[in-house]
Amino acid sequence: MSECGGNCGSCSQSCESRDMRVPLNDLSSVKKVIGVVSGKGGVGKSLVTSMLAVTAQTMGYQTAILDADITGPSIPKAFGLHGSAEGSNEGIYPMLSKLGTRIMSVNLLLEKEDQPVVWRGPVISGVINQFWQEVIWGDVDFMFVDMPPGTGDVPLTVFQSLPVDGIIIVTTPQDLVTLIVKKAVNMAKMMNVPILGLVENMSYFECPDCGKKHNIFGESKIEEVAKELELPVLAKLPINPANAALVDKGAIELCEEKQFQDIIKKIAE
Repeated sequence: MSECGGNCGSCSQSCESRDMRVPLNDLSSVKKVIGVVSGKGGVGKSLVTSMLAVTAQTMGYQTAILDADITGPSIPKAFGLHGSAEGSNEGIYPMLSKLGTRIMSVNLLLEKEDQPVVWRGPVISGVINQFWQEVIWGDVDFMFVDMPPGTGDVPLTVFQSLPVDGIIIVTTPQDLVTLIVKKAVNMAKMMNVPILGLVENMSYFECPDCGKKHNIFGESKIEEVAKELELPVLAKLPINPANAALVDKGAIELCEEKQFQDIIKKIAE
């Protein structure tokens, strides 16, 4: 099967009539694959991905993160992981976080962490397929796929090549939210990928002294958008400087946000 270049207009194949998914590593078993997407950058998508995995892990599930943001990987830093992933003739071993989440990212394969990844779309797509096929994930209950923003090559590859059980769309309370969310929703529908719901990050800031909530980025519009699109709002996450500091230190597993437990319970149903 030839590599999909994402240009359906020049393709004679019918994607609906063929299975384009790549096989999982023989030594791996993944029960559910959950994609975490956004229509634009800077909304905290990687934070949400990481916290979903951490929360599920602490709830007794075995979790994994496939960092599909190849040109802007941030997952290893959030977990304080450094160095290179090891491998054998059977495949590549993911790195383990302190709590046991299995993680694979291109940053764990580079000679230097600050080395830029200057690759074209087909190469990036190939790497994502390799992460799925050649990494020895073992037995995983939830694999969370952290995707780059937008609707380009990477989401297309993930939706076509991996057995995605559903996606969570991350956004923020800004004027462009409706357009941004709709783009992600429409792509998921085009690819027949279920949408589990919306997460609004940086929804408000709660004053630690008086408890009053301040809408730093404007009034939330997520409820209106969710109603229009007939999607559930999974969480409205506050701005939390303490959590941000822990992420910077590579200690995301010490972050606390109870709303993620409710999300895990819903996607585990």
